[in-house]
Amino acid sequence: MAEAFSRWGAVWRRNALVWRKSARTALLGGFAEPLFYLFALGYGLGSFIGQLDGFSYLGFLAAGIISTSAMNAATFEGLYLAYTRMEVLRTWDGMLAAPLDISDVVMGEILWMGTKSFISAGLILVVTAAFGFTAHWTALGVLPVAFIAGLCFGSLALLVTSFARSYDFFVYYITLAVTPMVLLSGVFFPLASLPEPLRLGMACLPLYHVVEVVRPLAAGRLGVDLLWHLAVPSAYAAVTAMMAIWRFRRRLLQ
Repeated sequence: MAEAFSRWGAVWRRNALVWRKSARTALLGGFAEPLFYLFALGYGLGSFIGQLDGFSYLGFLAAGIISTSAMNAATFEGLYLAYTRMEVLRTWDGMLAAPLDISDVVMGEILWMGTKSFISAGLILVVTAAFGFTAHWTALGVLPVAFIAGLCFGSLALLVTSFARSYDFFVYYITLAVTPMVLLSGVFFPLASLPEPLRLGMACLPLYHVVEVVRPLAAGRLGVDLLWHLAVPSAYAAVTAMMAIWRFRRRLLQ
């Protein structure tokens, strides 16, 4: 197992070194947009809404923005950048010419996506803590949750990438899966306000469960139910990672 982690780590390190060259631009892009949503909606709508589920609207929204930021970071990496490395730059071909298997490449990519989510959520967490939206020490628990969320959404994105023949293919996933999850997973308003069938359907999707873990942690509310919510994105990550490995084997090695 240690040898496998070493091979995955080589892929992770390669991506980290490349990212470091453009880190400032990448961080600004992933950092600015969530903050615009947080302050524009938080201060704009928050003045009309007041409290939601025992949270101030700014605190309620901050947890949703952190969760969405973790999802977006891994999703973008797993779709556009992974496809570029695989199909355009042929970086994966070079890796496979080394003593690496396709499972090593995919798992290294997924670990890197978890790291990107960790970084993205960490930056938003620092700002929300500075403004007092996430003041409790348990908010530090958001960081490993963001990493798990990155593994989940990175695996899902790579599975989609395994079917893609061009960048245009990703529009279907973003429009039909990512956007509905952002709008209907409790990021901007409680899920209880939705009709029962829609609420049950959205509760099966991973972003809802990530939000349900991040929000109590950010507010200092610990509970056993957090483990159940955390199990859902973990299960998504495990299953879709195996499916992505299988799909890439069929696509690249046969």
